[in-house]
Amino acid sequence: MLDIKLLREQPDLVKDGIRKKGEDPSLVDAVLQLDEHRRALIQKTESLKGRKNQVSTQVARMKANKEDASAIIAEMRQVSDEIKSIDEELKGIEEKQRGVLLTIPNVPHASVPLGKSPADNQVIATWGEPPVIDFPPKPHWELMEKLGIIDFPRGTKITGAGFPVFVGKGARLERALINFFLDEAADKGYTELLPPLVVNADSATGTGQLPDKEDQMYVVQRDDFYLVPTAEVPVSNFHRDEILPESALPVRFCAFTPCFRREAGSYGKDVRGLNRVHQFDKVELVKLVHPDRSYEELELLKEDAEALLRKLALPYHVLLMCSADLGFTQSKKYDLEVWSLGQQKWLEVSSVSNFESFQARRMNIRFRPTAGGKPEIVHTLNGSALALPRIMAALIEHYQTPEGKVIVPKVLHAYTGFEVIG
Repeated sequence: MLDIKLLREQPDLVKDGIRKKGEDPSLVDAVLQLDEHRRALIQKTESLKGRKNQVSTQVARMKANKEDASAIIAEMRQVSDEIKSIDEELKGIEEKQRGVLLTIPNVPHASVPLGKSPADNQVIATWGEPPVIDFPPKPHWELMEKLGIIDFPRGTKITGAGFPVFVGKGARLERALINFFLDEAADKGYTELLPPLVVNADSATGTGQLPDKEDQMYVVQRDDFYLVPTAEVPVSNFHRDEILPESALPVRFCAFTPCFRREAGSYGKDVRGLNRVHQFDKVELVKLVHPDRSYEELELLKEDAEALLRKLALPYHVLLMCSADLGFTQSKKYDLEVWSLGQQKWLEVSSVSNFESFQARRMNIRFRPTAGGKPEIVHTLNGSALALPRIMAALIEHYQTPEGKVIVPKVLHAYTGFEVIG
């Protein structure tokens, strides 16, 4: 959620940022109209309350002098009723204003390139080269099914399409990747959390899934819970409605969770194999940082995710996302994409984002400056390190042999207990 002061003082800046994301800037005017009404009501009720306090003193003096104060007392009853009425109207206006504020997207950072579509994203770094092979590469779904390490049909039978079952060495490889990612995060100073897999509406609103992405989430309607679409939601809300000491910053969390996404609107896209599934595993990195350091921390977060790909020796590139390809909550975002040998295309495996104060203001996460003064809003960041489905797909395809076996990367041997799947 944007600071109302920013909308008051720089409405054109906010409108321009919203346009860059391809959204309608008219909501800014709606908020400002409500804000003007709200401030007028506050001024009116404060004037009435000041008048009431003055008269209270006058009534006390008149009673002390045994004067008749009944007329003034009757007038003050009317003033009290008017104050009560205004307070109720004010509460309604404030709720409406917050509701509109929650629908206004975050503003892109000045360093974000202007764009109208994903085609305008910029490749800013590349690492590794696709392997040179002398045989036709197979896609991961063909290899995995032939090796018996995944079962798509039985996953569909158990639940539905997009819920695969990993089997035998496939399950162990999945678990190995999760543990490897968590251990690497711990070595870099991240504190591991094991959060709930369902969240309430306040948590989903705090990180911006509500009201922006409600169609993407699975809902437990009876209890008004949401299955986590990403560990970002429960982990970011860990310190909701808290004031941290400045000395505690930056806070670094890592967490593994299954993630559940309906992927509404994805029909017609390439959904084969592990490219797009409804349940998948992911290790998430979350940071709460001082506002002065948030963009420095963004670069460090990106490096933490990149380091994992280098250790797995998977060729990748880094995209700086353009304004039109930023999400509702993001100020700046990098995507990491690995090369899919079997499909001959790039697959996104991580998004690394800075939200500035947008999420933290919704969650009311603040810090108290060491030098004193009022508590300030922290900045939040997160990044996938990493999302498993496409990492698994790229790994299987990248390390395939002419015989249809898969070589396990050396860094995973201690986790898998085997070096080859065949």
